[in-house]
Amino acid sequence: MTEKSGQFPYTRGIYPNMYKERLWTMRQYAGFTSAKESNERYRYLLDHGQTGLSVAFDLPTQIGYDSDHSMASGEVGRVGVPISTIEDMEMLLKDIPLDKVSTSMTINATAPILLALYIAAAEAQGIVAGKLRGTIQNDVLKEYIARGTYIYPPDASMRLVTDIFDFCSSHVPNWNTISISGYHIREAGSTAAQELAFTVANGIAYVQAAINRGLDVNTFGKRLSFFFNAHNDFLTEIAKFRAARKLWAAIMKNRFHATNEKAMMCRFHTQTGGSTLTAQQIDNNVVRTTIQAFSAVLGGTQSLHTNSRDEALSLPTDEAAKLALRTQQIIAHESGITQFADPLGGSEVIEKLTSNLEEEALEIIAKIDEMGGALSAIEAGWIQDEIAQSAYEYQKKVDSKEQVIVGVNQFSDEDEPEVDMLEISTKAEEEQIAKVKAFREARDSSASETALSQLKSNAKGTDNLLPAIIDCVRKKCTLGEIADSLREIFGEHQA
Repeated sequence: MTEKSGQFPYTRGIYPNMYKERLWTMRQYAGFTSAKESNERYRYLLDHGQTGLSVAFDLPTQIGYDSDHSMASGEVGRVGVPISTIEDMEMLLKDIPLDKVSTSMTINATAPILLALYIAAAEAQGIVAGKLRGTIQNDVLKEYIARGTYIYPPDASMRLVTDIFDFCSSHVPNWNTISISGYHIREAGSTAAQELAFTVANGIAYVQAAINRGLDVNTFGKRLSFFFNAHNDFLTEIAKFRAARKLWAAIMKNRFHATNEKAMMCRFHTQTGGSTLTAQQIDNNVVRTTIQAFSAVLGGTQSLHTNSRDEALSLPTDEAAKLALRTQQIIAHESGITQFADPLGGSEVIEKLTSNLEEEALEIIAKIDEMGGALSAIEAGWIQDEIAQSAYEYQKKVDSKEQVIVGVNQFSDEDEPEVDMLEISTKAEEEQIAKVKAFREARDSSASETALSQLKSNAKGTDNLLPAIIDCVRKKCTLGEIADSLREIFGEHQA
């Protein structure tokens, strides 16, 4: 092969020596019950060798409701940490040095609010925004495709996305302003080629929106990142990661005329496939996760989350979370594969799979272009329909046993052992609700109302909304109040 790692189009990796110089970031996704308990889990993982934070937020936080809202009932702290106030965020990050630890926040519709809370929490630690490192997912298009945790209509959502691009370029320059996500697309049932194509098509839409806003592709392009899934088809997944880099580099150079090398690089986080985990014979999930993690590393990921063995049953226990982290550490320090950049590069199988996936993804992207781009394809329901059809075809193979799932449709056990599961107490929800109410009662309501009024005024115009949102946070407005103020101006999206 003539192409080398660290050279355009980066098929073999974005750095010349890859992991020989620096390992990927081990970033275990976590968040549950309360800010205090989530903080304890983060510090537990950091003490056991994790090298970056990854925050999971509960459903009310994701869709802009405070913990005491009627819509939040029964969901507080269930699938992530509840964050309604600056006090919640400060507790979440207590005793974690934000100028040394990078943080990924999986949040989309309310991404500007959580970024504002993070910046304000850092200020309370005496750390200026310019020293912060991390990523905010901020990928709302895939919410309309695969997850459903959107709030505002697409045009308003895209405005907020590009507001973050613009604000961070000048105020938080080391922050990745988006994590364009194929993970949830794959979890919804897409094929590997569809995951690749739909993710890149969404990326094209974001870049075009930012350029239309007047932003410089060579500046904001350096802080774009991606988030891919790793499933069980080991060689296909490796090829998918390689094809992603090649595709994105060519698109940024040829379609958007980027000249900065960093703006052409497809940097990505990988998470092992949650939908591949089974509630039956959960120890088998350790093997599945290891295979998937290997594919991500051999494919050149920049950071990695390995799922825990018990996630098909509950949120991970401490023991399961530690084992998932140890899986990464064993790959990093005992497998030997980190001594080579793109160890499988040149393999006839890998090179052919890489080319095939690139070609198939380009055909899908061309269809999306013909429809007017990703936003039009989403609004027409075409992307959603394509994913649903792929999910249906896969399930038919499982049902017919053409696709074997060990422990499920083959090699099953009649007697499954009891498994310890993490329980979320109702008491924790009650305590969180009481804290939010006490927070509102203790603040200067006049200052909060003035800040919210200014935010609504700015939202009616064209100003970047991040400064006004940060001011709201500093004046102790809650997440729900900020989200509701924008709901009042933008409205809510109806599927």
